Amino acid sequence: MAQEPTAQGAAKHKVRIWDLPTRLFHWLLAATVIALVVTAKLGGNAMNWHLLLGHVMLALLLFRLLWGLVGGRWSRFASFIHAPSALLRHLRGQGAESDSAGHSPLGALSVLAMLAVLIAQVGSGLLSDDEIAFSGPLSRFASGGTVAQATAYHAHWGQYLLYALVALHLLAIVFYAWRGRGLVRAMVTGDKQLSAPVPASRDTAGSRWVALALAFGAGAAAWWVQQLGGAF
Repeated sequence: MAQEPTAQGAAKHKVRIWDLPTRLFHWLLAATVIALVVTAKLGGNAMNWHLLLGHVMLALLLFRLLWGLVGGRWSRFASFIHAPSALLRHLRGQGAESDSAGHSPLGALSVLAMLAVLIAQVGSGLLSDDEIAFSGPLSRFASGGTVAQATAYHAHWGQYLLYALVALHLLAIVFYAWRGRGLVRAMVTGDKQLSAPVPASRDTAGSRWVALALAFGAGAAAWWVQQLGGAF
């Protein structure tokens, strides 16, 4: 953690907030969501890619759940927990900078909601069957009623809820950029310039090897789920 003087002479503390595995996850997740939407809208043969990308998304989500337990300080789910009073202070614009070093109280709720919706979307996709060309690998293990409900959710309510959360996320980025608190740069470099020091996230070679092992494990689990439905 380094200190850098500002134009006004006040020291700024450069702190590693987002470790490399979290940053890679974030951008891979964004790219995968875009690709999933595009392939779903194209339909036809693109649905083969949609199914494959669904398993990529499953692997990403499994990794993030694990990394939320053992990752860098600000990537852990424990850092997402804020007292109601901290949320109220944040909404009033009176929150302490330490409350927003990682995810702000409102941002933490947004991230948890996004993860929950993505998990529901992937889970419903694994159970979906359009009775034409697309069949999720878990659909053969569920009753017809369950498959029908999962298919309806995946194709309608689930995707619209995801669109709404993505739109809110983009609006938040624009809002914070307007307020001079760009979120994108920190998710690229991993560092934030803070007026007060806070504990940095662990982002060492050792932690990155742990992340790589978890990523392989998550990928293997997603591949196993895919194999339950047979080959593409």
